[in-house]
Amino acid sequence: MPENKDKYILAIDLGTSGPKSALVSTAGEVIDYAFVENKLHLLPDGGAEQDPEEWWKSILETFKIILNKKLVPADDIIAISCSTQWSGTVAVDKNGNYLGNALIWLDSRGSQYVKEISDGLLKVEGYCVSKIARWLRLTGGAPSLSGKDSIAHILYIKNQRPEIYHKTYKFLEPKDYINLRLTGKFAASFDSITLHWVTDNRNINDITYDDRLIRMSTIEKEKLPELKQAIDVLGPLKQELADELGLRPDVKIIMGTPDVQAAAIGSGGVADYDAHFYIGTSSWLTCHVPFKKTDIFRGIASLPSAIPGRYFVANEQETAGACLTFLRDNIFFHQDDLLVGQCPSNVYQIFDAMADKIAPGSGGVIFTPWLYGERTPLDDKYVRGGFFNQSLETTREHMVRAVLEGVAYNGRWLLEAVEKFVKRRLYTVRMIGGGAASDVWCQIYADVFNREILQIRQPILANVRGAAFLASVPMGYMRFDDVADAVEVGKTYSPNPNHTGTYDRMFKEFKNIYKKNRKIYARLNRV
Repeated sequence: MPENKDKYILAIDLGTSGPKSALVSTAGEVIDYAFVENKLHLLPDGGAEQDPEEWWKSILETFKIILNKKLVPADDIIAISCSTQWSGTVAVDKNGNYLGNALIWLDSRGSQYVKEISDGLLKVEGYCVSKIARWLRLTGGAPSLSGKDSIAHILYIKNQRPEIYHKTYKFLEPKDYINLRLTGKFAASFDSITLHWVTDNRNINDITYDDRLIRMSTIEKEKLPELKQAIDVLGPLKQELADELGLRPDVKIIMGTPDVQAAAIGSGGVADYDAHFYIGTSSWLTCHVPFKKTDIFRGIASLPSAIPGRYFVANEQETAGACLTFLRDNIFFHQDDLLVGQCPSNVYQIFDAMADKIAPGSGGVIFTPWLYGERTPLDDKYVRGGFFNQSLETTREHMVRAVLEGVAYNGRWLLEAVEKFVKRRLYTVRMIGGGAASDVWCQIYADVFNREILQIRQPILANVRGAAFLASVPMGYMRFDDVADAVEVGKTYSPNPNHTGTYDRMFKEFKNIYKKNRKIYARLNRV
Protein backbone atom coordinates (compact mmCIF):
# COMPACT_ATOMS: atom_id res chain seq x y z
CA MET A 1 0.00 0.00 0.00
CA PRO A 2 1.18 3.61 -0.57
CA GLU A 3 3.23 5.03 2.28
CA ASN A 4 1.64 8.49 2.28
CA LYS A 5 -1.86 8.15 3.76
CA ASP A 6 -2.66 11.88 3.55
CA LYS A 7 -4.60 11.68 0.32
CA TYR A 8 -8.23 12.55 -0.31
CA ILE A 9 -11.22 11.78 -2.50
CA LEU A 10 -14.09 13.96 -3.64
CA ALA A 11 -17.14 11.76 -3.21
CA ILE A 12 -20.58 12.52 -4.67
CA ASP A 13 -23.96 11.33 -3.41
CA LEU A 14 -26.64 12.56 -5.83
CA GLY A 15 -29.95 11.88 -4.10
CA THR A 16 -33.45 12.82 -5.18
CA SER A 17 -33.37 15.94 -2.99
CA GLY A 18 -30.04 17.03 -4.45
CA PRO A 19 -26.30 16.30 -4.45
CA LYS A 20 -24.18 15.98 -1.36
CA SER A 21 -20.44 16.10 -2.04
CA ALA A 22 -17.74 15.38 0.53
CA LEU A 23 -14.01 15.54 0.99
CA VAL A 24 -13.06 12.12 2.36
CA SER A 25 -9.68 10.74 3.36
CA THR A 26 -8.52 7.49 1.83
CA ALA A 27 -9.15 5.95 5.29
CA GLY A 28 -12.83 6.95 5.15
CA GLU A 29 -12.81 10.04 7.38
CA VAL A 30 -15.23 12.71 6.12
CA ILE A 31 -13.40 16.05 6.38
CA ASP A 32 -16.23 18.27 5.12
CA TYR A 33 -19.32 18.14 2.95
CA ALA A 34 -21.82 20.40 1.19
CA PHE A 35 -25.38 19.95 -0.05
CA VAL A 36 -27.48 21.79 -2.64
CA GLU A 37 -31.20 21.15 -3.05
CA ASN A 38 -32.67 20.17 -6.44
CA LYS A 39 -36.19 20.32 -7.81
CA LEU A 40 -38.35 17.23 -8.35
CA HIS A 41 -41.04 17.44 -11.03
CA LEU A 42 -43.98 15.12 -10.34
CA LEU A 43 -46.47 14.85 -13.22
CA PRO A 44 -50.14 13.81 -13.05
CA ASP A 45 -49.63 10.80 -15.35
CA GLY A 46 -47.17 9.08 -13.01
CA GLY A 47 -44.14 10.94 -14.29
CA ALA A 48 -41.20 11.92 -12.09
CA GLU A 49 -38.42 13.93 -13.70
CA GLN A 50 -35.35 15.99 -12.83
CA ASP A 51 -33.13 18.32 -14.83
CA PRO A 52 -29.69 16.78 -15.54
CA GLU A 53 -28.19 20.25 -15.94
CA GLU A 54 -29.40 21.18 -12.47
CA TRP A 55 -27.71 18.03 -11.14
CA TRP A 56 -24.44 19.02 -12.79
CA LYS A 57 -24.45 22.67 -11.74
CA SER A 58 -25.32 21.68 -8.17
CA ILE A 59 -22.47 19.16 -8.02
CA LEU A 60 -20.00 21.77 -9.24
CA GLU A 61 -21.39 24.18 -6.64
CA THR A 62 -20.86 21.67 -3.83
CA PHE A 63 -17.32 20.98 -5.07
CA LYS A 64 -16.48 24.68 -5.03
CA ILE A 65 -17.97 25.21 -1.56
CA ILE A 66 -15.64 22.52 -0.22
CA LEU A 67 -12.55 23.36 -2.26
CA ASN A 68 -12.71 27.09 -1.51
CA LYS A 69 -12.19 26.30 2.18
CA LYS A 70 -8.73 24.91 1.30
CA LEU A 71 -8.94 22.31 4.06
CA VAL A 72 -6.29 20.16 2.36
CA PRO A 73 -3.76 20.85 -0.41
CA ALA A 74 -5.47 20.52 -3.78
CA ASP A 75 -2.65 18.28 -5.00
CA ASP A 76 -3.57 15.73 -2.32
CA ILE A 77 -7.01 15.16 -3.89
CA ILE A 78 -6.38 12.16 -6.10
CA ALA A 79 -9.80 10.83 -7.15
CA ILE A 80 -13.50 11.55 -7.64
CA SER A 81 -16.04 8.79 -7.00
CA CYS A 82 -19.76 9.06 -7.58
CA SER A 83 -22.88 7.47 -6.11
CA THR A 84 -26.34 8.52 -7.25
CA GLN A 85 -29.99 7.59 -7.17
CA TRP A 86 -30.57 4.35 -9.07
CA SER A 87 -33.11 3.34 -11.72
CA GLY A 88 -33.02 6.66 -13.56
CA THR A 89 -32.54 7.35 -17.27
CA VAL A 90 -30.81 10.17 -19.13
CA ALA A 91 -30.90 10.12 -22.94
CA VAL A 92 -27.78 11.70 -24.47
CA ASP A 93 -26.56 12.33 -28.02
CA LYS A 94 -23.13 11.54 -29.47
CA ASN A 95 -21.71 14.78 -28.08
CA GLY A 96 -22.90 13.92 -24.58
CA ASN A 97 -25.70 16.47 -24.58
CA TYR A 98 -28.81 15.41 -22.66
CA LEU A 99 -31.97 15.35 -24.78
CA GLY A 100 -34.54 16.02 -22.07
CA ASN A 101 -35.23 15.70 -18.39
CA ALA A 102 -34.09 12.55 -16.61
CA LEU A 103 -36.82 10.02 -15.81
CA ILE A 104 -36.08 8.97 -12.23
CA TRP A 105 -36.85 5.97 -10.04
CA LEU A 106 -40.35 7.20 -9.15
CA ASP A 107 -41.50 7.42 -12.78
CA SER A 108 -44.04 4.72 -13.66
CA ARG A 109 -45.16 5.84 -17.12
CA GLY A 110 -43.46 2.89 -18.84
CA SER A 111 -45.61 0.33 -17.03
CA GLN A 112 -47.78 -0.60 -20.02
CA TYR A 113 -44.71 -1.16 -22.22
CA VAL A 114 -43.05 -3.46 -19.68
CA LYS A 115 -46.29 -5.45 -19.61
CA GLU A 116 -46.14 -5.69 -23.41
CA ILE A 117 -42.61 -7.12 -23.51
CA SER A 118 -43.48 -9.45 -20.60
CA ASP A 119 -46.67 -10.75 -22.18
CA GLY A 120 -47.34 -14.26 -23.49
CA LEU A 121 -49.94 -17.04 -23.63
CA LEU A 122 -49.08 -18.81 -20.36
CA LYS A 123 -48.39 -16.33 -17.52
CA VAL A 124 -47.41 -16.33 -13.86
CA GLU A 125 -47.60 -13.16 -11.75
CA GLY A 126 -48.23 -11.20 -14.96
CA TYR A 127 -45.18 -12.55 -16.84
CA CYS A 128 -44.97 -14.97 -19.76
CA VAL A 129 -43.55 -18.16 -18.26
CA SER A 130 -40.79 -18.60 -20.86
CA LYS A 131 -39.73 -14.94 -20.59
CA ILE A 132 -39.68 -14.79 -16.80
CA ALA A 133 -37.70 -18.04 -16.75
CA ARG A 134 -35.05 -16.49 -19.00
CA TRP A 135 -34.88 -13.24 -17.04
CA LEU A 136 -34.57 -15.08 -13.73
CA ARG A 137 -31.95 -17.54 -15.00
CA LEU A 138 -29.72 -14.91 -16.57
CA THR A 139 -30.24 -11.72 -14.60
CA GLY A 140 -31.56 -12.85 -11.22
CA GLY A 141 -34.70 -10.73 -11.54
CA ALA A 142 -37.13 -9.22 -14.04
CA PRO A 143 -38.49 -5.80 -15.02
CA SER A 144 -40.95 -4.50 -12.45
CA LEU A 145 -44.48 -4.36 -13.82
CA SER A 146 -44.91 -1.07 -11.96
CA GLY A 147 -42.81 0.52 -14.70
CA LYS A 148 -40.20 2.11 -12.45
CA ASP A 149 -37.09 0.32 -13.74
CA SER A 150 -34.69 1.84 -16.26
CA ILE A 151 -35.89 -0.43 -19.06
CA ALA A 152 -39.42 0.94 -18.56
CA HIS A 153 -38.13 4.51 -18.89
CA ILE A 154 -36.43 3.67 -22.19
CA LEU A 155 -39.56 1.97 -23.51
CA TYR A 156 -41.63 5.00 -22.51
CA ILE A 157 -39.27 7.28 -24.43
CA LYS A 158 -39.31 4.92 -27.42
CA ASN A 159 -43.10 4.87 -27.58
CA GLN A 160 -44.06 8.34 -26.36
CA ARG A 161 -41.05 10.46 -27.35
CA PRO A 162 -39.77 8.79 -30.54
CA GLU A 163 -37.94 11.94 -31.65
CA ILE A 164 -35.77 11.72 -28.52
CA TYR A 165 -35.34 7.95 -28.85
CA HIS A 166 -34.01 8.22 -32.42
CA LYS A 167 -31.56 10.99 -31.46
CA THR A 168 -30.26 9.04 -28.47
CA TYR A 169 -26.70 7.74 -28.72
CA LYS A 170 -26.68 6.20 -25.24
CA PHE A 171 -29.14 5.79 -22.38
CA LEU A 172 -27.31 6.39 -19.10
CA GLU A 173 -28.08 5.92 -15.42
CA PRO A 174 -27.67 9.14 -13.35
CA LYS A 175 -24.27 8.01 -12.06
CA ASP A 176 -23.03 7.22 -15.52
CA TYR A 177 -24.28 10.55 -16.83
CA ILE A 178 -22.33 12.41 -14.13
CA ASN A 179 -19.24 10.36 -15.02
CA LEU A 180 -19.75 11.39 -18.66
CA ARG A 181 -19.71 15.05 -17.61
CA LEU A 182 -16.54 14.44 -15.59
CA THR A 183 -14.60 12.51 -18.25
CA GLY A 184 -16.39 12.70 -21.61
CA LYS A 185 -16.62 8.89 -21.65
CA PHE A 186 -19.78 6.78 -22.04
CA ALA A 187 -19.83 3.75 -19.71
CA ALA A 188 -21.93 1.91 -17.12
CA SER A 189 -20.90 -0.36 -14.28
CA PHE A 190 -22.00 -3.98 -13.80
CA ASP A 191 -24.24 -2.85 -10.95
CA SER A 192 -25.71 0.34 -12.42
CA ILE A 193 -26.87 -1.44 -15.61
CA THR A 194 -28.74 -4.18 -13.74
CA LEU A 195 -32.23 -2.62 -13.85
CA HIS A 196 -32.15 -2.60 -17.64
CA TRP A 197 -32.51 -6.41 -17.31
CA VAL A 198 -30.34 -7.13 -20.36
CA THR A 199 -27.17 -8.53 -18.74
CA ASP A 200 -26.13 -12.09 -17.98
CA ASN A 201 -25.24 -11.98 -14.27
CA ARG A 202 -24.57 -15.69 -13.73
CA ASN A 203 -20.80 -15.24 -13.75
CA ILE A 204 -20.50 -12.47 -11.20
CA ASN A 205 -16.92 -11.77 -12.31
CA ASP A 206 -17.78 -11.41 -16.01
CA ILE A 207 -21.10 -9.66 -16.55
CA THR A 208 -22.00 -9.08 -20.20
CA TYR A 209 -24.93 -8.00 -22.34
CA ASP A 210 -27.06 -10.90 -23.53
CA ASP A 211 -28.40 -10.65 -27.08
CA ARG A 212 -31.51 -12.71 -26.25
CA LEU A 213 -32.46 -10.38 -23.41
CA ILE A 214 -31.83 -7.34 -25.56
CA ARG A 215 -34.16 -8.71 -28.23
CA MET A 216 -36.80 -9.29 -25.55
CA SER A 217 -36.37 -5.69 -24.41
CA THR A 218 -37.03 -4.36 -27.98
CA ILE A 219 -34.33 -1.70 -27.59
CA GLU A 220 -31.18 -1.40 -29.73
CA LYS A 221 -27.95 -2.71 -28.27
CA GLU A 222 -25.95 0.18 -29.71
CA LYS A 223 -27.87 2.57 -27.44
CA LEU A 224 -26.40 0.88 -24.34
CA PRO A 225 -23.01 1.89 -22.89
CA GLU A 226 -19.80 -0.10 -22.44
CA LEU A 227 -19.62 -2.07 -19.18
CA LYS A 228 -16.96 -1.82 -16.44
CA GLN A 229 -16.54 -2.75 -12.77
CA ALA A 230 -17.53 -0.24 -10.10
CA ILE A 231 -13.89 -0.01 -8.96
CA ASP A 232 -12.48 0.60 -12.44
CA VAL A 233 -10.86 3.92 -13.34
CA LEU A 234 -12.98 5.45 -16.11
CA GLY A 235 -10.39 8.08 -16.97
CA PRO A 236 -8.82 11.34 -15.84
CA LEU A 237 -10.86 14.44 -15.04
CA LYS A 238 -11.42 16.67 -18.07
CA GLN A 239 -8.65 19.26 -18.33
CA GLU A 240 -11.09 22.19 -18.39
CA LEU A 241 -12.75 20.92 -15.20
CA ALA A 242 -9.41 20.40 -13.48
CA ASP A 243 -8.54 24.00 -14.34
CA GLU A 244 -11.93 25.32 -13.19
CA LEU A 245 -11.75 23.46 -9.86
CA GLY A 246 -8.04 23.93 -9.26
CA LEU A 247 -7.35 20.19 -9.15
CA ARG A 248 -4.40 18.25 -10.49
CA PRO A 249 -4.89 17.05 -14.09
CA ASP A 250 -4.37 13.39 -13.24
CA VAL A 251 -7.30 13.12 -10.79
CA LYS A 252 -8.82 9.70 -11.43
CA ILE A 253 -12.56 9.27 -11.98
CA ILE A 254 -13.72 5.96 -10.46
CA MET A 255 -16.74 4.25 -12.04
CA GLY A 256 -18.61 4.35 -8.72
CA THR A 257 -21.98 2.79 -7.92
CA PRO A 258 -25.68 3.57 -7.34
CA ASP A 259 -26.89 4.62 -3.91
CA VAL A 260 -28.15 1.23 -2.70
CA GLN A 261 -24.78 -0.41 -3.31
CA ALA A 262 -22.81 2.56 -1.97
CA ALA A 263 -24.89 2.52 1.22
CA ALA A 264 -24.13 -1.16 1.76
CA ILE A 265 -20.43 -0.35 1.77
CA GLY A 266 -20.67 2.96 3.62
CA SER A 267 -22.71 1.34 6.40
CA GLY A 268 -19.79 -0.98 7.13
CA GLY A 269 -21.98 -3.99 6.33
CA VAL A 270 -19.62 -5.67 3.90
CA ALA A 271 -19.77 -9.19 5.39
CA ASP A 272 -22.45 -11.62 4.22
CA TYR A 273 -25.76 -11.15 6.10
CA ASP A 274 -24.56 -7.94 7.81
CA ALA A 275 -27.74 -5.93 7.20
CA HIS A 276 -28.36 -2.22 7.01
CA PHE A 277 -31.55 -0.15 6.74
CA TYR A 278 -31.40 3.14 4.87
CA ILE A 279 -33.85 5.98 5.55
CA GLY A 280 -33.68 8.73 2.95
CA THR A 281 -36.37 9.90 0.55
CA SER A 282 -36.93 6.19 -0.01
CA SER A 283 -35.71 3.29 2.10
CA TRP A 284 -34.35 -0.21 1.77
CA LEU A 285 -33.11 -3.12 3.85
CA THR A 286 -30.25 -5.06 2.35
CA CYS A 287 -27.16 -7.16 2.96
CA HIS A 288 -24.52 -9.01 0.98
CA VAL A 289 -25.20 -12.69 0.27
CA PRO A 290 -23.08 -15.52 -1.16
CA PHE A 291 -25.69 -16.66 -3.71
CA LYS A 292 -27.81 -15.63 -6.70
CA LYS A 293 -31.52 -15.99 -5.99
CA THR A 294 -34.87 -14.33 -6.77
CA ASP A 295 -38.24 -14.00 -5.02
CA ILE A 296 -40.62 -12.78 -7.73
CA PHE A 297 -43.57 -12.68 -5.34
CA ARG A 298 -41.95 -10.05 -3.09
CA GLY A 299 -39.76 -8.27 -5.66
CA ILE A 300 -36.46 -9.24 -4.00
CA ALA A 301 -33.36 -10.54 -5.75
CA SER A 302 -29.63 -10.95 -5.20
CA LEU A 303 -27.94 -8.73 -7.78
CA PRO A 304 -24.37 -7.62 -8.54
CA SER A 305 -22.76 -5.65 -5.73
CA ALA A 306 -20.26 -2.84 -6.23
CA ILE A 307 -17.73 -5.13 -4.55
CA PRO A 308 -16.30 -7.32 -7.32
CA GLY A 309 -17.41 -10.93 -7.16
CA ARG A 310 -20.22 -10.28 -4.65
CA TYR A 311 -24.03 -10.28 -4.66
CA PHE A 312 -26.31 -8.22 -2.43
CA VAL A 313 -30.02 -8.40 -1.64
CA ALA A 314 -31.76 -5.74 -3.75
CA ASN A 315 -35.08 -4.16 -2.78
CA GLU A 316 -36.51 -0.69 -2.26
CA GLN A 317 -39.49 0.97 -0.60
CA GLU A 318 -40.63 4.09 -2.39
CA THR A 319 -41.34 6.68 0.33
CA ALA A 320 -39.79 6.85 3.80
CA GLY A 321 -38.25 10.21 4.72
CA ALA A 322 -40.45 11.61 1.95
CA CYS A 323 -43.40 10.98 4.27
CA LEU A 324 -42.00 13.47 6.79
CA THR A 325 -41.39 15.95 3.99
CA PHE A 326 -45.01 15.44 2.94
CA LEU A 327 -46.17 16.06 6.51
CA ARG A 328 -44.09 19.24 6.64
CA ASP A 329 -44.88 20.70 3.21
CA ASN A 330 -48.40 19.44 2.43
CA ILE A 331 -50.07 19.46 5.85
CA PHE A 332 -48.35 21.48 8.59
CA PHE A 333 -46.63 24.21 6.53
CA HIS A 334 -48.43 24.20 3.20
CA GLN A 335 -48.28 27.62 1.52
CA ASP A 336 -51.95 28.56 1.69
CA ASP A 337 -54.20 31.14 3.36
CA LEU A 338 -54.15 29.30 6.68
CA LEU A 339 -50.37 29.32 7.09
CA VAL A 340 -49.18 31.53 9.93
CA GLY A 341 -45.42 32.03 10.03
CA GLN A 342 -42.71 30.05 8.32
CA CYS A 343 -41.56 26.48 8.67
CA PRO A 344 -38.83 26.40 11.35
CA SER A 345 -35.38 25.30 10.21
CA ASN A 346 -35.30 22.65 12.95
CA VAL A 347 -38.69 21.19 12.04
CA TYR A 348 -37.49 17.57 12.09
CA GLN A 349 -36.11 17.97 15.61
CA ILE A 350 -39.50 19.42 16.57
CA PHE A 351 -41.19 16.40 15.00
CA ASP A 352 -38.99 14.14 17.16
CA ALA A 353 -39.95 16.03 20.31
CA MET A 354 -43.64 15.84 19.38
CA ALA A 355 -43.48 12.11 18.68
CA ASP A 356 -41.64 11.47 21.93
CA LYS A 357 -44.63 12.82 23.89
CA ILE A 358 -46.92 10.09 22.55
CA ALA A 359 -46.97 6.48 23.75
CA PRO A 360 -46.03 3.70 21.30
CA GLY A 361 -48.95 2.88 19.02
CA SER A 362 -49.95 6.53 18.49
CA GLY A 363 -53.27 6.04 20.26
CA GLY A 364 -54.29 3.44 17.69
CA VAL A 365 -53.62 5.70 14.68
CA ILE A 366 -51.88 3.96 11.77
CA PHE A 367 -50.20 5.79 8.90
CA THR A 368 -49.58 3.93 5.63
CA PRO A 369 -46.55 5.42 3.84
CA TRP A 370 -47.39 4.46 0.26
CA LEU A 371 -47.52 8.01 -1.09
CA TYR A 372 -46.28 7.14 -4.60
CA GLY A 373 -47.02 3.45 -4.93
CA GLU A 374 -44.75 0.71 -3.65
CA ARG A 375 -41.98 -1.48 -5.03
CA THR A 376 -41.10 -4.10 -2.36
CA PRO A 377 -42.35 -6.21 -0.71
CA LEU A 378 -45.43 -5.03 -2.68
CA ASP A 379 -45.14 -4.25 -6.39
CA ASP A 380 -48.18 -2.00 -6.58
CA LYS A 381 -48.19 1.36 -8.40
CA TYR A 382 -51.78 2.11 -7.30
CA VAL A 383 -51.51 1.81 -3.51
CA ARG A 384 -51.57 5.11 -1.59
CA GLY A 385 -50.94 6.39 1.91
CA GLY A 386 -53.19 7.74 4.62
CA PHE A 387 -54.06 8.00 8.31
CA PHE A 388 -56.38 5.34 9.72
CA ASN A 389 -58.36 5.10 12.94
CA GLN A 390 -58.30 8.76 13.96
CA SER A 391 -60.63 9.95 16.69
CA LEU A 392 -61.62 13.23 18.32
CA GLU A 393 -58.67 12.72 20.65
CA THR A 394 -56.11 12.52 17.82
CA THR A 395 -53.62 15.39 17.83
CA ARG A 396 -50.80 16.51 15.58
CA GLU A 397 -48.41 14.75 17.96
CA HIS A 398 -50.24 11.47 17.28
CA MET A 399 -49.98 12.06 13.54
CA VAL A 400 -46.25 12.74 13.67
CA ARG A 401 -45.54 9.60 15.67
CA ALA A 402 -47.87 7.59 13.43
CA VAL A 403 -45.80 8.64 10.39
CA LEU A 404 -42.56 7.49 12.06
CA GLU A 405 -44.20 4.22 13.10
CA GLY A 406 -45.89 3.64 9.73
CA VAL A 407 -42.60 3.89 7.85
CA ALA A 408 -41.11 1.46 10.40
CA TYR A 409 -44.05 -0.98 9.97
CA ASN A 410 -43.35 -0.97 6.25
CA GLY A 411 -39.70 -1.68 7.05
CA ARG A 412 -40.71 -4.60 9.26
CA TRP A 413 -42.71 -6.03 6.37
CA LEU A 414 -39.57 -5.85 4.29
CA LEU A 415 -37.49 -7.34 7.12
CA GLU A 416 -39.81 -10.36 7.17
CA ALA A 417 -39.39 -10.79 3.41
CA VAL A 418 -35.59 -10.42 3.49
CA GLU A 419 -35.23 -12.90 6.36
CA LYS A 420 -37.29 -15.44 4.40
CA PHE A 421 -35.08 -14.73 1.39
CA VAL A 422 -31.79 -15.31 3.24
CA LYS A 423 -33.29 -18.07 5.45
CA ARG A 424 -31.96 -16.69 8.71
CA ARG A 425 -32.72 -14.14 11.39
CA LEU A 426 -30.91 -10.82 11.07
CA TYR A 427 -30.12 -10.08 14.71
CA THR A 428 -28.72 -6.58 14.25
CA VAL A 429 -29.47 -3.93 11.66
CA ARG A 430 -27.21 -0.97 10.86
CA MET A 431 -29.17 2.27 10.45
CA ILE A 432 -28.03 4.93 7.97
CA GLY A 433 -29.42 7.84 5.95
CA GLY A 434 -30.82 11.19 7.02
CA GLY A 435 -33.69 9.61 8.96
CA ALA A 436 -31.22 7.57 11.01
CA ALA A 437 -30.02 10.77 12.68
CA SER A 438 -33.24 10.69 14.73
CA ASP A 439 -32.78 8.95 18.08
CA VAL A 440 -36.57 8.68 18.45
CA TRP A 441 -36.93 6.99 15.07
CA CYS A 442 -34.07 4.57 15.73
CA GLN A 443 -35.73 3.46 18.97
CA ILE A 444 -39.05 3.04 17.16
CA TYR A 445 -37.30 0.82 14.61
CA ALA A 446 -35.71 -1.24 17.39
CA ASP A 447 -39.12 -1.75 19.01
CA VAL A 448 -41.04 -2.39 15.77
CA PHE A 449 -38.37 -4.73 14.34
CA ASN A 450 -37.66 -6.33 17.74
CA ARG A 451 -34.01 -6.21 16.67
CA GLU A 452 -30.91 -4.40 17.88
CA ILE A 453 -30.34 -1.22 15.85
CA LEU A 454 -26.81 0.10 15.30
CA GLN A 455 -26.94 3.79 14.50
CA ILE A 456 -23.88 4.51 12.37
CA ARG A 457 -22.01 7.69 13.27
CA GLN A 458 -22.79 10.46 10.77
CA PRO A 459 -25.49 8.27 9.19
CA ILE A 460 -26.34 10.87 6.55
CA LEU A 461 -22.81 10.48 5.12
CA ALA A 462 -22.90 6.72 4.54
CA ASN A 463 -23.27 7.01 0.77
CA VAL A 464 -20.37 9.43 0.26
CA ARG A 465 -18.27 7.27 2.55
CA GLY A 466 -19.15 4.21 0.48
CA ALA A 467 -18.29 6.02 -2.75
CA ALA A 468 -14.94 7.03 -1.26
CA PHE A 469 -14.14 3.45 -0.23
CA LEU A 470 -14.69 2.45 -3.87
CA ALA A 471 -11.79 4.73 -4.76
CA SER A 472 -9.55 3.88 -1.80
CA VAL A 473 -9.57 0.14 -2.51
CA PRO A 474 -8.49 0.07 -6.18
CA MET A 475 -5.92 2.79 -5.50
CA GLY A 476 -4.35 0.57 -2.84
CA TYR A 477 -5.11 2.54 0.32
CA MET A 478 -7.34 -0.11 1.93
CA ARG A 479 -9.10 -3.44 1.35
CA PHE A 480 -12.81 -4.14 1.47
CA ASP A 481 -12.12 -6.31 4.52
CA ASP A 482 -10.97 -3.12 6.30
CA VAL A 483 -14.21 -1.24 5.71
CA ALA A 484 -16.17 -2.54 8.72
CA ASP A 485 -13.44 -1.36 11.10
CA ALA A 486 -13.34 2.05 9.39
CA VAL A 487 -17.06 2.70 10.04
CA GLU A 488 -17.92 3.74 13.58
CA VAL A 489 -21.17 2.86 15.38
CA GLY A 490 -22.55 5.89 17.21
CA LYS A 491 -25.31 4.41 19.41
CA THR A 492 -26.98 1.05 19.92
CA TYR A 493 -30.75 0.76 20.45
CA SER A 494 -32.23 -2.37 22.01
CA PRO A 495 -35.92 -3.36 21.77
CA ASN A 496 -38.04 -2.31 24.73
CA PRO A 497 -40.02 -5.43 25.75
CA ASN A 498 -42.82 -3.19 27.07
CA HIS A 499 -43.44 -1.92 23.53
CA THR A 500 -43.05 -4.97 21.31
CA GLY A 501 -46.51 -6.39 22.07
CA THR A 502 -48.19 -3.13 21.04
CA TYR A 503 -46.20 -2.99 17.85
CA ASP A 504 -46.88 -6.65 16.99
CA ARG A 505 -50.62 -5.90 17.16
CA MET A 506 -50.34 -2.65 15.16
CA PHE A 507 -48.16 -4.26 12.51
CA LYS A 508 -50.70 -7.01 11.96
CA GLU A 509 -53.40 -4.41 11.31
CA PHE A 510 -51.02 -2.39 9.13
CA LYS A 511 -50.77 -5.34 6.74
CA ASN A 512 -54.53 -5.88 6.93
CA ILE A 513 -55.12 -2.30 5.78
CA TYR A 514 -53.36 -3.09 2.51
CA LYS A 515 -54.97 -6.48 2.04
CA LYS A 516 -58.49 -5.17 2.66
CA ASN A 517 -58.12 -2.02 0.57
CA ARG A 518 -55.80 -2.84 -2.34
CA LYS A 519 -58.70 -3.25 -4.79
CA ILE A 520 -60.09 0.12 -3.73
CA TYR A 521 -56.70 1.74 -4.33
CA ALA A 522 -56.59 0.20 -7.81
CA ARG A 523 -60.07 1.47 -8.70
CA LEU A 524 -59.31 4.97 -7.42
CA ASN A 525 -55.85 5.36 -8.97
CA ARG A 526 -55.88 3.35 -12.19
CA VAL A 527 -55.31 5.82 -15.02
